Amino acid sequence: MATESSKLSPIIATAAKKFATARDIHTVGDLLAFWPRRYRTRESDLGAVTPGEYLVGVAEVKSASTRPMKARKGTMLNVVITDGTHDLDVTFFKAWGHEKALVPGARGIFAGTVGVYNRRLQLTHPGYTMLDDFDAGDRKALIPIYRAVGSLHTWTVTESVRRVLDVLDDVPDALPASVRERRRLMSRMDALRGIHTPDSWPEVEEARRRLRYEEAFVLQVTLAQRRRAAEGQVTTARPGRAGGLLEAFDARLPFELTAGQREVGSTIAEEMAREVPMHRLLQGEVGSGKTVVALRAMLTAVDSGGQAALLAPTEVLAAQHHRTITRMLGDLAEGGMLGGADSATRVALLTGSQSTAERRRALLDIAVGDAGIVVGTHALLEEHVDFLDLALVVVDEQHRFGVEQRDALRGKGKLPPHVLVMTATPIPRTVAMTVFGDLETSTLRELPAGRAPIATHVVPEDRPGWMERTWARVGEEVRGGRQAYVVCPRIGDDGGDDGADLRVETDADGDAAAAPQRPMHGVLALHEALLAEPALAGLTVEVLHGRMPADEKDAVMGRFQRGETQVLVATTVIEVGVDVPNASVMVVMDADRFGVSQLHQLRGRVGRGGFPGLCLLVTGTDAEAAMTRLNAVAATTDGFELARLDLSQRREGDILGAAQSGRRTQLEFLHVLEHEDVIEAAREDAFALVAADPGLDGQPLLAAAVRARVDAEQAAWLERG
Repeated sequence: MATESSKLSPIIATAAKKFATARDIHTVGDLLAFWPRRYRTRESDLGAVTPGEYLVGVAEVKSASTRPMKARKGTMLNVVITDGTHDLDVTFFKAWGHEKALVPGARGIFAGTVGVYNRRLQLTHPGYTMLDDFDAGDRKALIPIYRAVGSLHTWTVTESVRRVLDVLDDVPDALPASVRERRRLMSRMDALRGIHTPDSWPEVEEARRRLRYEEAFVLQVTLAQRRRAAEGQVTTARPGRAGGLLEAFDARLPFELTAGQREVGSTIAEEMAREVPMHRLLQGEVGSGKTVVALRAMLTAVDSGGQAALLAPTEVLAAQHHRTITRMLGDLAEGGMLGGADSATRVALLTGSQSTAERRRALLDIAVGDAGIVVGTHALLEEHVDFLDLALVVVDEQHRFGVEQRDALRGKGKLPPHVLVMTATPIPRTVAMTVFGDLETSTLRELPAGRAPIATHVVPEDRPGWMERTWARVGEEVRGGRQAYVVCPRIGDDGGDDGADLRVETDADGDAAAAPQRPMHGVLALHEALLAEPALAGLTVEVLHGRMPADEKDAVMGRFQRGETQVLVATTVIEVGVDVPNASVMVVMDADRFGVSQLHQLRGRVGRGGFPGLCLLVTGTDAEAAMTRLNAVAATTDGFELARLDLSQRREGDILGAAQSGRRTQLEFLHVLEHEDVIEAAREDAFALVAADPGLDGQPLLAAAVRARVDAEQAAWLERG
């Protein structure tokens, strides 16, 4: 009898190689985790088929006849299949091998692409299997339909899974018996049979309910163990000090902190003053002032004798943070320099593309402690980067980093440092519980005084006169003293993009849509076009994208910040954190290629200086799903509302894929917006179990499932690294 680790080849010798080649399926466990995408009953509706559709349907042979072919030797077979109400023609140009099986009254599953001949719909040489063969033994009322596996027909996949289930003894069950009983869940073995060989829809739903809970439970146990491990650590308390950098900084602030900033700042200060490391997620609306909150925490670390590191996902954003912090601190950032304040520190920048001299100077300042604040990219994670006393780690845009990368930076402290994770993408509560459940969460909803409203409009690119008016509107803003961003989804020099998290339209089953997409606008080509645009004549237009050398990027961004460049044509490198208060208008080309939350982030780059903002979303499509997204962004500036819409449309794969999880651990049955009750229940059970048995010593199967999940995360991040 087989186990989940058994190889497939002895069980399904013929099909095993195709499973391995097409779907990377090698073992019994791999195949049982290859879930059906949908089910068909024994009845089909042949009246609903359309030309070009790939049909998988159950039907009865109504008639069958053979006749010689006119143009060549041989006999063709013409069959009519029926669902009892509607008929469909089936044609085989070689009757041999088919005429004995396809006789009137026989029932089978037919699969093929629907075509048209003589104005009648037909299948030409479809695959088929007769139900007498398919139903050998005790077979079920629902027929599962799987994703394509090379050239295998769907019933071959189905029969392969059933053959594996027939020889399987049992499967390990990660859910403790007490949890299954409390939540009234079937065993894992019963759930696998219910998914792959169901008798009825209620059996499918019960199996899904069990597997959904298992997903939630294993994830929550993983988070509960991380939370407990963090709570068991000891670190150096960082209480700050009177008369230090933070007091001096607060006294110079040219604006008043919002109530939310004060409240979150107080919470962070209290946690940093303890000997248990802080682990906090700070999320907030675009422009809600997260950077100021983080900087005040970093100054508290410096006032306490330690150092703070800010990890940013891109060089553009790291350089932006370095400039912003240096500017805000003024002479407080000029430690040891002529004109620096007595209590001043230094702010170091460390990125992968710095010159050797710059890098050596930054590494020395970090190692001897002269740099109290260090801003950097992944370069901060390298082995030879040594801190004198790392007190606080700030991770900007956590969804761009893995848990392992966060932990790598934490490991550079003598003792575990305090950790503050920031995200500018508002996160629905259920996502926070599922993805960031090992962190305490603070939320900034209030925008600082002086933030201007942003008007957003959808611009149909192919409407006569609309693009001319778009560029005229940009020209009006710039000639009024403001500046403009124009965002493109790709660079355009070699067909590549700039690492943008661009949306790919999918069909209802999650497969990439087959329809060809129009070419996307590129930064380089659009830059040339705008130089010749009459509405922008005489204006300074520059380019910014992620593949430019670092010094060029810094120079371009510096000119834009100083107002020397009036229009910046860029990729999404300006998506997060870039702060140019004088920018008042943004044009997003091919806006339908971006997700809702990303459009909201991009829009947040304007309206930051007290001037009314304008965001124009240019699209060349009228597809319903795309227009729903764009109109939603135009209708509201509530990032939390848009985040829910974004998640409901693209599901959790993108979020988990970017935040914590590898391909093998993305959620299959759990939808975090729909199943809040499941997440709540699993969290309650998981945290209670880990409190009673932190090492899962009494639950070896659960411990193995948690290890498998963590190993998959680590493997995924190594691939990305």
